[in-house]
Amino acid sequence: MTEADRQKLHVDFCGLSFATPLVLLSGCVGFGEEYTRVEGFSNRDVGAVCLKGTTLKPRPGNTPHRVAETPAGMLNAIGLQNPGTDHVVNKILPTLDFSETRFVANVSGSTVEEYAEVTRLFDDSPIDAIEINISCPNVKEGGVAFGNDPDMSARVVAACRAVTDKPLITKLSPNQTDIAENARRCIDAGSDAFAVINTLMGMAIDIESRRPVIGNNQGGLSGPAIKPVALLKVHQVHQVCKQHGIPIIGQGGITTATDAIEFLIAGASAIGIGTALFYDPLVCKKINAGIIDYLQRHKLDSIAPLIGSLSLNGAMETAACCGG
Repeated sequence: MTEADRQKLHVDFCGLSFATPLVLLSGCVGFGEEYTRVEGFSNRDVGAVCLKGTTLKPRPGNTPHRVAETPAGMLNAIGLQNPGTDHVVNKILPTLDFSETRFVANVSGSTVEEYAEVTRLFDDSPIDAIEINISCPNVKEGGVAFGNDPDMSARVVAACRAVTDKPLITKLSPNQTDIAENARRCIDAGSDAFAVINTLMGMAIDIESRRPVIGNNQGGLSGPAIKPVALLKVHQVHQVCKQHGIPIIGQGGITTATDAIEFLIAGASAIGIGTALFYDPLVCKKINAGIIDYLQRHKLDSIAPLIGSLSLNGAMETAACCGG
């Protein structure tokens, strides 16, 4: 790939310079070391790396099995296993090369106060941006996930906004009634960007034991199976974001350049790569090459003209019609 081609992939995301639109998603590459040790890896292929979800105190995670393959997808219920914020900030961040790519912390918690404290600690670090994982349950509200309630989502974003000036990326759950309204509330609370979408909830069953395969009984479904859902959610959130100039990391089942371009057209400004890395750690090279080929064929100098360029077939109905 020539330097001119690389310039076509450059993205400005919340004031951060991304070498390419590709973002490695939280939980898929640990704290970076699970990707950089792969032979043939180049940080030049990646715009940013989202670090593993981090809570205030260390967490051992869920009981096994934590991961299960499903048709066209994968279930996971890791349980936010991590060494705690102090260890990440003081031991792991100093080992990362911030000159090669951007690094994004992923903040998780079970209370609003925990989210704010973890964010405050990352604010006093070299981390480039902070992603808020609002799909965690709020223990003070009976275990209801923050991300499924616009009021709770806004409270978390506002609490994090109060303790940092770094770019805040809110990771939106698809498991809610109105994702666009949630996005609107998060923007009002101070979110600078969104990651759309987090995993869908699912289950796999062992028919011999008649028990769930996942030790936690249910887990987050990712991979190509959720791509159509993710595309629609990106389009819906973009309708809110375009009024405010808020960028979106589109994610959910992206494995090819065609997938990535679909998400750009739907309204994403950057592209999240996750499950595909498990079976093809060098997939980013292929996706970048495919995007460049598309730009050349359509005589485009950057991805900017693609973002949100979707033309609908008339008015979009709020509910799908049944066949017959």
